Amino acid sequence: MLRRQTLIALGVALVLGLAAVFLANSYLSSTEQKNLAQGTSKVAVAAVPLAYGVEVTPDKVRFVEFPNSSIPAGTFRTMAQLAPAGKRRVALMPISINEPILASKISVEGQGASIASLLPEGMRAATVKVNAVSGVAGFVQPNDSVDVLITRKGIEGQGSGQVTDVLLQNARVIAIDQRARNADGTPKVARTATLEVSPIDAQKLALGETIGNLSLVLRKPGEANDPVVETVSLNDLRYSLYGGARYPAPATVGAYQPAPPRPVVTVSRPRRPAPAKRAAPADTGRTVEIVRGTQGNEYKVGGNGS
Repeated sequence: MLRRQTLIALGVALVLGLAAVFLANSYLSSTEQKNLAQGTSKVAVAAVPLAYGVEVTPDKVRFVEFPNSSIPAGTFRTMAQLAPAGKRRVALMPISINEPILASKISVEGQGASIASLLPEGMRAATVKVNAVSGVAGFVQPNDSVDVLITRKGIEGQGSGQVTDVLLQNARVIAIDQRARNADGTPKVARTATLEVSPIDAQKLALGETIGNLSLVLRKPGEANDPVVETVSLNDLRYSLYGGARYPAPATVGAYQPAPPRPVVTVSRPRRPAPAKRAAPADTGRTVEIVRGTQGNEYKVGGNGS
């Protein structure tokens, strides 16, 4: 009997011990994870400003402590991860001082700067010619959003002379000339602009350059596309004076309609009454009638009246 009670007591003690061990492990694990989340880790950041095409070398990188809960994806914890020996990496977009160096902002191992690395899946890079006017006087910079206008000769049924259409909307500028970013950030009059477009939009740009002149229109970032675009012709330049486009109503091709002719009002004037003729005098002789205003007088000439 005593032996049986001893075995029961030992079994209960064993179960309680296992439960205590499990609870202690759970508490310690949660505490360790909490401390780890509240702790920090070293992350590679830029020690100097890195412009497009600048090689990432150890003298341009430093490591700072970042909260583990706030570390962005794509960071590097060691220099060996960032720049393995013998494999260079360059910046694909500007990186400011103390900004974390992310894998999406630098080239892959052993490759240089390439515009193709900046293209999202399914997109193309198309280059168009611009000048001081069509390039917004040099104020279009990489990563800006622009609309592309085309000025061409009007076709039959769309008015005479030149017309301007909206060819593309909200196209991202990848590079100006052969640089993705000016060194000093000042405006520079460019000769070409490289845009990020879809394959069909790249075909439109190629065709548009052969039939007309392309212009860039700088737009506000994040602004939604206009679902209704209009063709502007020479008639619309008359504005409202002669019946051209009246904004904010959208302009339409050949919107000019001549004004209806004004009615001609004819005012009839009363005729001046003819002067009353006096009866000829009984005597013979010549008479002359002189009319003053509406009154006439006769005068005898010759004979007794001479």
